[in-house]
Amino acid sequence: MTVRIEIDHRKTGAARHPEKAHRPDNPIQRKPAWIRVKAPTHPVYVETKALIREKGLVTVCEEAACPNIGECWSKRHATMMIMGDVCTRACSFCNVATGIPKPLDATEPQRVAEAVAAMGLRHVVITSVDRDDLADGGAAHFAATIRAIRAAAPGTTIEVLTPDFLRKGDGAIETVVAARPDVFNHNLETVPRLYPTIRPGARYFVSLRLLARVKELDPSIFTKSGLMVGLGEERIELIQVMDDLRAAEVDFLTLGQYLQPTVKHAAVARFVTPEEFADYAALARGKGFLMVAASPLTRSSYHADSDFEALRAARDHQLAVRADRAR
Repeated sequence: MTVRIEIDHRKTGAARHPEKAHRPDNPIQRKPAWIRVKAPTHPVYVETKALIREKGLVTVCEEAACPNIGECWSKRHATMMIMGDVCTRACSFCNVATGIPKPLDATEPQRVAEAVAAMGLRHVVITSVDRDDLADGGAAHFAATIRAIRAAAPGTTIEVLTPDFLRKGDGAIETVVAARPDVFNHNLETVPRLYPTIRPGARYFVSLRLLARVKELDPSIFTKSGLMVGLGEERIELIQVMDDLRAAEVDFLTLGQYLQPTVKHAAVARFVTPEEFADYAALARGKGFLMVAASPLTRSSYHADSDFEALRAARDHQLAVRADRAR
């Protein structure tokens, strides 16, 4: 049975996000028929949830109210969110709480690694809140988590979804790259024009430069970025962002529909149809991305394991074609 999952916005609005309490309410629009998810009832979902609780871990699946949590956890896929559940930013699209974070927990990298090994993950995504309070933005904690997973689950491929490390210098990026994740993901989230209202604490060209810098430091690491649509962006603006990402040699682009978490968050300007997503995907592939995932429910880590295999196969094919041409 397929059901529509609705969030009780009375409980998850100003109470969860006091820093947004002063904002006027944006009524929640009824979702179109093509945005439907299964209720999380699978027994493996319950097992995954229990393991995450046992290890005292935080997942972006829960904190960001991801609509795919039922499907992913039922397949033992979970995106670990390190460095706490309180962010130093207050982006108007994000459901993660804003405030003063707690000090880092030095045992967290090992606990994450143990959970990855216990779940038998082929591929894991590690993300975090923004930690502007830390001198390196949390880069060393990312690196420690990667190393711990390599030791506990050597067969697991690792994808990181990092903050922008704004004003932390190249040293922060270099620290994460030196730990050799298989995929380095950083989301641009939206078009430059909308940054002041959607992502006010970030800077578009800082994020773009981060992605380019990863490729400069280690071209073998796959780079990835994601965008939300339905926030009021224009088609021509999305195409320009695609071009900017390709200029930064980004390999993998994800496009998904923005879904408003609470009445205190940015309103949905419109729901983009599946046909439009297919059109954007075709455009992106034509621009040279090795991999494109575009659909209303696409999220950065949705189907990340199978997508990684496809991404690796696409690069192998590209290298083989280049070798043939060079002969």
